[in-house]
Parts: sequence; C-alpha cells; structure tokens
Amino acid sequence: MNIVIFGPPGAGKGTQSNLIVKKFNLYQLSTGELLRKEIKDGSELGKKISSIINDGNLVSDEIVGNLIEKYITNNFYKSRLIFDGYPRNLNQAKHLDDLLKKNDQIIHIVLKLSVSLRTIKKRILERKDLEKRTDDNEETAIKRYETYENNIKPVIDFYKKSNLLKVVDGEASISEISSEISRLIESNKG
Repeated sequence: MNIVIFGPPGAGKGTQSNLIVKKFNLYQLSTGELLRKEIKDGSELGKKISSIINDGNLVSDEIVGNLIEKYITNNFYKSRLIFDGYPRNLNQAKHLDDLLKKNDQIIHIVLKLSVSLRTIKKRILERKDLEKRTDDNEETAIKRYETYENNIKPVIDFYKKSNLLKVVDGEASISEISSEISRLIESNKG
C-alpha cells in the first residue's frame, strides 16, 4: 500500500507517518528528512537546499523528484511507502503518479491533515524547542504555511477527482488523529 499524507508544515505529518509505519509495516519517505539529510551531509546540493529553505521557500520539483525516485524504483520499498510532505503542487502530483505507473504501483489513499495557522504557529514553536530545528521560527512558519496553502488546492482537486482524498481533522489529539487514519487505511485495504 502506498499512502500520501499531506498538510502544512507543522501539521503532524511526521508524527502520524511514524505511527502508520509501525502499525502497517510501511516505509516513511519524508521529503523534509531527505532534504535535511542532504544539508547535514554538507554536499553542494545540501548547501543549495539550505539556502532555499532558510529563505522560507520550497525546494524545486526537480530536486525533490530526483530524491524520491531512488525509493520508488527500489523493489524493497515497492507498494510500502508513505509519501510525507510530497507532493506539494500539481506538477509533483503528476510526476509521482507517472513514476509509480512506470514501476507498477499506485497511490491507494491520500490523507490531508487540516490544521489552522494558529495551531501551526503554536506547534512550530514547541517543535523548535524540542527538536532544535533551525528552520522553525514564527516568520518562516507563516511564510511556509501561506506558500503551502497557495500551492495545495490543485493537488487537492487532483486527488479528489481520483477519489483518493480523505480529509482528517489535524486539530484533534495525536491519538484521535491516529485512530481516524487507521480506520481510513483499514477501510481502504478491503
């Protein structure tokens, strides 16, 4: 089963993905983690990514697409992926669809965590203290939220048309969100 989970930065995608991974024996493909790994490794690509993220912008479709393609083409991960934070725009959604088709795979369900900017700002500030992430500050959080919201509507429409989209209340508790997601996945497996 391949799953897409999305929502604005700070919505809880990573937390929920981790819970799904454990429960359904899947592999989390977090574009944020892939990008942070490149930055940590200090590669030229990592330096370029760092500059883009620190300015509050999104990394190009090409960079992100190349990073995820390595996993889609690896049989170890076949139909066992949670795409966490990808796709973020219509080009990425179409690219993901094409990549999966070329590798005899599909998306089984798309989960959208719906969360307000007020909640995002609160969570980002809490996460900054816990995880010591340099990209977590209120100004960057607001810009990333607004960029996300402006880009995501076509992606929502794309997945609505294919009847894959399920909207989950991301304002609920972690356990309530997890229960709802598990229920949606279980009902989709049948």
